[in-house]
Amino acid sequence: MPIRIVVPKESHPGECRVALDPGTAARFRKLGARVAIQRGAGRGAHLLDEGYQSVEGVEIAEDADTLLASGEVVLKVLAPTLAEVENLREGAVLLALLQPHVNRDLVRRLRDRRITCFAMELLPRISRAQSMDVLSSQAAVSGYKAALIAGNLASFFFPMLTTAAGTIRPAKVLVIGAGVAGLQAIATAKRLGAMVEAYDIRPAAREQVESLGAKMVDTGVSAEGSGGYARELSDAEKRQQADALARHVAAASAVITTASVPGRKAPTIITRAMVQDMRPGAVIVDLAAESGGNCELTRPGETVEEHGVLIAGPLNVASSVPIHASEMYAKNLFNFLSPMIQDGELRLDWDDEVIAQTALTHAGEIRHAPTRELVG
Repeated sequence: MPIRIVVPKESHPGECRVALDPGTAARFRKLGARVAIQRGAGRGAHLLDEGYQSVEGVEIAEDADTLLASGEVVLKVLAPTLAEVENLREGAVLLALLQPHVNRDLVRRLRDRRITCFAMELLPRISRAQSMDVLSSQAAVSGYKAALIAGNLASFFFPMLTTAAGTIRPAKVLVIGAGVAGLQAIATAKRLGAMVEAYDIRPAAREQVESLGAKMVDTGVSAEGSGGYARELSDAEKRQQADALARHVAAASAVITTASVPGRKAPTIITRAMVQDMRPGAVIVDLAAESGGNCELTRPGETVEEHGVLIAGPLNVASSVPIHASEMYAKNLFNFLSPMIQDGELRLDWDDEVIAQTALTHAGEIRHAPTRELVG
């Protein structure tokens, strides 16, 4: 019997994305899978039920509980609620962004209900898995939107303008963190006409930054980490970094921060004193707000004014561009799941490092060692 893939509405307040778009639903159908989606699940991303119904064989389900209970594979964007986990059939396969380091009760329940759960943020950073990398695709959306947020909040033009009233110099934008989100912020700020500087503690980021036409800030601190991530800085390195960055922050019209350490509080990079030295009317957009923020004065989910500087701490930024964010996310899930589907059936190869390292729970066990130690 072909596997049944189900997609419920997202239960997290304000979440507009959906884990499956009609185009990807059609690709799953071609693999022989049965596909069902809850009515209205794509509405927040402007993906209407009619689009899914146009794909031959896709079922529109009315009731979430019944849908979840029928699914052999469940696709979600964010973590399910505990109530939703209770409705999953024992042994079902779940794919989602789960944040296991904060959702400990959820991890325990997934373990106890013998759910095979793939936490997509655990995907190994290897070349073969790039097309499956949910964190990268959603970070690209967030970085793009961060530059737009900065431009919207700004009380100045980004590009240079020559007018009858004189020439207006371009804004200076500083992007801190040159991962996927930072690089998209750099590219978007450049398209808007700003002069862009960027800083990253990984020396390897220089080539990418400069290829986008931005200037790399050199603070003399390097923190190249493993697996494509930056390592956490020592106290002495943080002081050296802060001293060197302070003058660049003070000169910036807008600062976009994207620095985070997976599973840990975001490093504080911009202090109150640095904000005080910024020019009145400057803007800070802190993309690390969800994990505590890179700015000492960031209030997650709010835009506040401190010392004449606007500080935005947006949450779930990717959800604010739901059409493309959903399409990219759905393609990531398809690229992850499709090699496991053979003749319409799901076959898990636990010798595959992509499968083994992304698995959070399976067969009544927590497979991810750091989470297992955290949960106890």
